[in-house]
Amino acid sequence: MRIDAHQHIWSLKNPFCTWPTQAEAAIHRDFALADLAPLLSAHRIEGTVLVQAAPDIAETRYLLAEAETRAFVRAVVGWIDIESADAIADLRSLAQHRLFRGIRPMLQGIADPLYILEARFDPVFRALIDLGLSFDALILPHHLQVMRELARRYPALTLIIDHAAKPAIREGRSGFATWSRDMARLADAPNIACKISGLLTEAGPQAGLKELQPFLDHLVQTFGPERLLWGSDWPVLNLAADYARWSELTTRWLADRPDVDTRNIMGATAARLYRIAE
Repeated sequence: MRIDAHQHIWSLKNPFCTWPTQAEAAIHRDFALADLAPLLSAHRIEGTVLVQAAPDIAETRYLLAEAETRAFVRAVVGWIDIESADAIADLRSLAQHRLFRGIRPMLQGIADPLYILEARFDPVFRALIDLGLSFDALILPHHLQVMRELARRYPALTLIIDHAAKPAIREGRSGFATWSRDMARLADAPNIACKISGLLTEAGPQAGLKELQPFLDHLVQTFGPERLLWGSDWPVLNLAADYARWSELTTRWLADRPDVDTRNIMGATAARLYRIAE
């Protein structure tokens, strides 16, 4: 099964939809699963993972309801308030839904990179493990050492790095150096996987495989294809290109790799980590 492991939907009329703003003109409109469906068909994608875009549990419930309307949505990664006294109860409630697979705190917007290591969140991580749920990490390169410590503390937790931690691809070698070192160290933790998604947005509209290849090659060399997941990050992707462009670039990158590597990156890893049945 070919799986797009990362995409979003939103309706601007929803009260929790505070992003995108008019500053993101290319994506400042409603995006629904009906808009995604023809893209999946055109690129032979059979299943998807729908991911939160707003820090509101109401959005998580909205995503779960929308996911029930389309058979191609095979998993949902939502959001809860991990600081709330109701955090554990909310997790247990959401885990009753057949498609709920984990949470994604929006760590990239929190000033203190050590925030997620605070002891008060230990019960949340224990609950995630007990419920068989994953932790998607929306982070930046300066969080990578923090994720390494998180993985060490909770070796039974499935931790998935979104968008390869958003490396500074536009900075060339300087953007690669520290990121690549910290990513290699992070990959030593066997419970961490990484999404190949969002990279074209970080690289910019004019970028091609030449700019992306050092980053993509480093990910496969460090994590291996068994811990890499391909995702589109649609419709945020539209800030830089379109679904066809991202699909074409990654297809060219994978062309010289063994078929088993492509099968893992393009679906098998996501199916295993998000418990998606064939």
